[in-house]
Amino acid sequence: MEFSLQDDDFGGDYSAANAARASGSKRSFGDMEDDEDDIFGSKKGRAKVEEAAPGVATGMILSLRESLQNCKDDLASTQNELELAKTEIQKWKAAFQNESFVPAGKSPEPRFLIDHIQNLKSSERSLKEQLEIAKRKEASCIVQYAKREQDVAELKSAVRDLKSQLKPASMQARRLLLDPAIHEEFTRLKNLAEEQDKKIKDLQDNIAAVTFTSSGKSGRMLMAKCKTLIEENEEIGFEAAEGKMHQLTMNLAMQKSQNAELRSQFEGLFKHMEELTNDVERSNETVMILQEKLEEKEKEIERLKKVMEVVSDLGDKKDEAEAEAEADENDQVPKEIDGEE
Repeated sequence: MEFSLQDDDFGGDYSAANAARASGSKRSFGDMEDDEDDIFGSKKGRAKVEEAAPGVATGMILSLRESLQNCKDDLASTQNELELAKTEIQKWKAAFQNESFVPAGKSPEPRFLIDHIQNLKSSERSLKEQLEIAKRKEASCIVQYAKREQDVAELKSAVRDLKSQLKPASMQARRLLLDPAIHEEFTRLKNLAEEQDKKIKDLQDNIAAVTFTSSGKSGRMLMAKCKTLIEENEEIGFEAAEGKMHQLTMNLAMQKSQNAELRSQFEGLFKHMEELTNDVERSNETVMILQEKLEEKEKEIERLKKVMEVVSDLGDKKDEAEAEAEADENDQVPKEIDGEE
């Protein structure tokens, strides 16, 4: 490495001495000190400087040699650091060489990494927008689901009210009648009572007829009239009972049709609720998938940010090392000084 004598910064006296040596006219240190001290006009100071000049020159030479050695050591350490930095940069380049965002056959460059990060940011924004849309849809589905649940609760309460209205007044009698043995015994006793009532009525009619002369005309007419009235009463009672039964049958059929309609509506509502539940589950699965993708993208972005920071730090270190190396080259003393001394 070569240095010019005009680039060193070791003082004007030393450069003037070198210029005098190069021109062939030697000057002693005493002459140089005389030139400097003539400004003040002191002959006594001139003599002291002439006596101390050899020691000062020797110290200066030693300090220059020491500073030169230090510069060499600093230069060697800086070169080692530069080699290490280059090796580290080559490692990072090799690591980025196999990434998907680097085109095939090209070396990894910062612009590829920046483009990839921008693409990741845009995809992150789109995923966030999709997530917001899914959240809004989920909220609307939840509101609809709550409304449907409220409607179902109201329908259930209406069904319970209808069932309570259809129940008989005496639950105990209903339970007893539901027992087959008790129902059969009750029917037998009822029929027996009806037969006994009929016999009693016939006997009473006969007793009433006996009070008259059985062979009399009025008695026979009265008996015939009584029988006619009895038959009419039985027909009227039968018609009344049949009308009530018909009315009750119609009411029961109407209630059954209403219950069937309510049941069909309830089944349709239940199916709709199942569909809404499936939609909510699918939306939840979509939200979970989008969240996982978003987390993966965020992790990848963090990793790439760290890589960019490391690359930028290495670039800064490289620039600093090059600047220091240039400064050391500019400040280094040429090897010709040692030969002349």
